[in-house]
Amino acid sequence: MEDRKKRILQAIIDDYVLTAMPVGSRTISRKYLMNLSSATIRNEMSDLEELGYLEQPHVSAGRVPNAKAYRLYVDALLEEGPKPTREDEELRQKYLNRVSHLEDVVASTAQALSDFTHYASLVMMPRQEQMRIATLQLVPVTRALALLVIVTDGGVIRDTMVRVSEDLDADALYAISRMLSERLSGKTLKEVQSLLKDYADHAPGDPQVLSGIMELSGQMEKQAAADNLTVSGSHNILGFPEYHDAEKARQLLSALEDKDRLMSLVHGTGGLELMVHIGPETGIPEMTECSVALAEYRVGQGKRGAIGLIGPTRMPYARVLGTLRLVSRALTGVLGGEEDAE
Repeated sequence: MEDRKKRILQAIIDDYVLTAMPVGSRTISRKYLMNLSSATIRNEMSDLEELGYLEQPHVSAGRVPNAKAYRLYVDALLEEGPKPTREDEELRQKYLNRVSHLEDVVASTAQALSDFTHYASLVMMPRQEQMRIATLQLVPVTRALALLVIVTDGGVIRDTMVRVSEDLDADALYAISRMLSERLSGKTLKEVQSLLKDYADHAPGDPQVLSGIMELSGQMEKQAAADNLTVSGSHNILGFPEYHDAEKARQLLSALEDKDRLMSLVHGTGGLELMVHIGPETGIPEMTECSVALAEYRVGQGKRGAIGLIGPTRMPYARVLGTLRLVSRALTGVLGGEEDAE
């Protein structure tokens, strides 16, 4: 495509993102490309319509970009890479302040994204069947109770109360914690259960402690076998003019509750840092007027999750992709993942 057509198409997209109104040649000439006449722009817009990038709602209206136009626009953005803005550091700090505990990281991230962008958001934690024990600690609570804390290489923390022998003081519990951490560090949750079964009868520790570890690791393994997808801010969709129609809004909200179909989109990132499904590309009929922008993040040693924003196809892609990249990297840092080199 000629450079002039690209500039005109980008101006149309930028204006439609802001106004949700069909864009005319005079608007482009006055606001964006003052060096081009309305007649020149009008001719180029006609060519763009013939090429399948623009649509005209009715004869006297201006043009609106379609999914093909957004695809060209987004592909160019992805090739160039999102450009950071002055708001990025403020967004980063707000996000980090919201994430107060790793147990709540998924829900906090989804809610923060939704609040900051006013779109619906989604966050998926990766399956972690191969989570490995990083540390294990027993903290005395009373003479017969201790708090068992297991931390994995993915930054996931779980704790539970376990009964211990009244003969075990704080030093003894620390010694058991150290011994078990040395033996179990780097082992998967399944391996932990197998090892504890093998030497539970003659290990230099309290059998009740070993039983508690086996039970907790079993619970963690069961939870880790399932995908964890959180959708937040679905009601934000109702604020866009595209979804003022009650029936259309109802169908979209229903689709956002179908986590199986959303999961198929999230799993389709193919290892890319950023990806956008535009309109019909989602494969979800109720979302043909929506785009789903996704970013990948890392958890622990090579485990991958995804975060995303869902909004109308006229969303400001440059800003959305920049936001997703920033939050995904912050999330990678919070969860102890390894970022690619810049």
